[in-house]
Amino acid sequence: MKTKLYFFLWVCLSTLLIACEHEESDTSFKGTRTILAYIAADNTLASFASLDLAEMKAGMAKVQDSNVHFLVYIDDGKSPRLLELKNEKGAVVETVVETYGSRNSVGVSETQEVFAKVFSNSKYQADSYGLVYWSHGDGWLPYPLRAGTRWVGQDKGNGDNRMNISEFVEILKSAPHFDFILFDACFMQAVEVAYELRDYTDYCIGSPTEIPGPGASYDAVVPAMFSAENAAVNIAKAYYEPYAAKYDEGKGLSNSNWTAGASVCALRTDKLVDLARITKQVLPGLVDNAQLRSLIFDYDKRRGSDGFQDGHVGYYDMANMMKKSLIMVAI
Repeated sequence: MKTKLYFFLWVCLSTLLIACEHEESDTSFKGTRTILAYIAADNTLASFASLDLAEMKAGMAKVQDSNVHFLVYIDDGKSPRLLELKNEKGAVVETVVETYGSRNSVGVSETQEVFAKVFSNSKYQADSYGLVYWSHGDGWLPYPLRAGTRWVGQDKGNGDNRMNISEFVEILKSAPHFDFILFDACFMQAVEVAYELRDYTDYCIGSPTEIPGPGASYDAVVPAMFSAENAAVNIAKAYYEPYAAKYDEGKGLSNSNWTAGASVCALRTDKLVDLARITKQVLPGLVDNAQLRSLIFDYDKRRGSDGFQDGHVGYYDMANMMKKSLIMVAI
C-alpha cells in the first residue's frame, strides 16, 4: 500500500513541480491584465531596486498592448511611491500615482493600502491579474523563528520588520484572484508557502534556494508576464535563461557577473490539497530527525535559537525527504 501511495505522491510532485512547456506562445495578450510589482527594498537590497526599475521600463518597451496596466510600488528607503509604467508608441512613460511618507512597507495595513489603490481602482480593473513580490524572503520559516508561520519581505527603515506568510494571506483575501504570484526573493518556492496561497493564485513562481542579488532580468520577465498563453511558464523561463546563459561554475562570480546559476519553478496550486492529503497518508508520524537530516539534501542549514545552529532542516527536497522517510520506516 505504501509503495502505491508513494508512487502516486511522486506523480503529484512531478505534475506540480515540473514546468517544461516548449510551445511558442503568442506574445500579444488578449483581454486586459493588471500587474503590480511590490518592491520592499528598504533593506540591504536597496541598490538593486533602481536597477530593476530600469529593467522593468526596458521590458515594458517591448509590450505593445494598450489594454494592460503595469504598476510598481517601490520603497528603497528614500521616497516610497506607486508608479504606473505605460508604453505609449514605443516610449515608456512613468506616471506617479501616489507618494507616501516614511513607512513600514511590509506592514499589513500599509500593504493593503497599496493593493487597494491598484486593485480597487476602476481604472485598473481587468480580466486577469498578476503580482510580483520583491524583497528578502525566508520561505516557510517565520520571524521570529517559531512553528506555524513563515515570512517574506523586510523593511529596516525603523527597526527590523518582516511579514509572515499568515499576514500575507490576510492581504490576499481582499485582493483579486491572481493568475500568478512571482516571488523575487530567496527560498519562497516552498510547498508549505504554496499551500498557504493555493486559494489566491493559479501559479506560484519562485526559487526554492537563494537567488542572486540582481534577481530577475525584468527586461525579459516583464514581456513574459503579459504573455497570452502559459504566462507562468514563460515567466519562469525568462527568469532562468539569462542565468543559464552566463553559467560558468561560479568562475569570476560577482553580482554584476553571476556565473553560479539560479533555480526557478512555476508551480500549479490546484492540486496542492491532494498533495497534502497523500502526504499525510504516506508520511510517518514519527521519524528520527537526526538520521533524516543526515540523509536528505538540505538547501540551507539553519543554526541557533535565532535561526542558526539548532540543527533542524529548514529547506529540503520534498520528494527525497518522502523517499528517505519511507525507507527509514521500512527498515
